[in-house]
Amino acid sequence: MRNLPVRWGVSLPNRGVLFRLTSVDTLMEAAVVAEQSGVFESVWFGDSLIHKPRLESVVMLGAVAARTQKVRLGAMCMASFPVRHPVLLAIQWATLDQISKGRTVLAVCIGGGHDPELRAFGARPSERVPRLREGVALLRAIWGEGEVNHRGRFYNLEGYRIEPKPLQKPCPIWIAVNPDRKIVGDVGIERAMKRVVTLGDGYITIAITAEEFRRRWDLIEAIAEKDGRDLSNFETSIHGMVNINDDKRAAYEESRFYFNHYYSPGWPTDDIVRLWLAHGSPEECASLIQGWIDMGITTPVLRFTSRDQLGQIHRFIDEVLPLLRLNQRRDGL
Repeated sequence: MRNLPVRWGVSLPNRGVLFRLTSVDTLMEAAVVAEQSGVFESVWFGDSLIHKPRLESVVMLGAVAARTQKVRLGAMCMASFPVRHPVLLAIQWATLDQISKGRTVLAVCIGGGHDPELRAFGARPSERVPRLREGVALLRAIWGEGEVNHRGRFYNLEGYRIEPKPLQKPCPIWIAVNPDRKIVGDVGIERAMKRVVTLGDGYITIAITAEEFRRRWDLIEAIAEKDGRDLSNFETSIHGMVNINDDKRAAYEESRFYFNHYYSPGWPTDDIVRLWLAHGSPEECASLIQGWIDMGITTPVLRFTSRDQLGQIHRFIDEVLPLLRLNQRRDGL
């Protein structure tokens, strides 16, 4: 059974700079404020290249690394992972881990399958999963000791010794995936959870019901037991949206502005919003966030869908956090 503490993360909107939701200076200040609060244990940025352009995630994390001392630093999630060359990424991420003195968490996913972005890097939508698998395997080989001899479907390295290495040994890699059971079926869910166990050191989801999370975790446990995998330190995270405003309608409308620009008009649907967006008064926000903790989320990473990033961080700490039960026992989790 896992007995992990709740570790709060803040996800800063590096795409928001492009549509004036926030500024670079505000993002840097927010990262420092989050660390100094003693509440937030990690700082994250989203990632995409051509499809959903933003200030590049690894560069942003490097800037935060220079301004902080303790918080973990992560990409949530690296949607561009299938098109990034593993050798270049291995060197960049190892450098970030060295700069930060071993504070990185690389969360990767297969991305959204945006065909123009994939074509720009010589990839196809059907290759996303195998590129993820091979890319993770190659990163671990490059970051390990000794010579790299890899002959794969996409990359070949024979007799290479690549430096630098991350300070962390091993350097953690988490898998972000949130398949829709109605679309991929039980078999698709099982395949996705298999990737989580075999490739990852942690798991990230987004909007999800408690029942669906339980079914996924049961699969993860069963696969881990079969593989002899110890899950006692395996973190489960949700990238959750938050907008604290005593006027719930205003919180929703500001969040919808954010979603329309950050993702696409009309997405997410209201069904997803009900699971994913904690909005309204502190009590209303605490209710949904508590549900995430109770279902088994150990590492809630909060993205504030507001122009007032600093004000939202302070309101969460002062008004929402005191309403939460953080020592709730998670049976079987």
